[in-house]
Amino acid sequence: MKTTIDIAEAVLKEAREAAARDQTTLKELVHEGLLRVLEDRRTRRQPFRLRSIEPVGGGFQAEFADGDWQQIRDEIYRGHGT
Repeated sequence: MKTTIDIAEAVLKEAREAAARDQTTLKELVHEGLLRVLEDRRTRRQPFRLRSIEPVGGGFQAEFADGDWQQIRDEIYRGHGT
């Protein structure tokens, strides 16, 4: 099937040079490029989702099991100023 597309002069010049260097046609170069872009977009459709994990050993250490974040923060920074 034939179609018409607008390509910037500088891009077209570089594409023609690349096609000549690779001993292929501009048509094949454009076709390969479109296939790559489409494949890339197909594989990116599903957004990355970080899987949920449960802490090993049941969570917090016993001394923090009923503590609040202020208690945990204080322990983290003990001896480091603040």
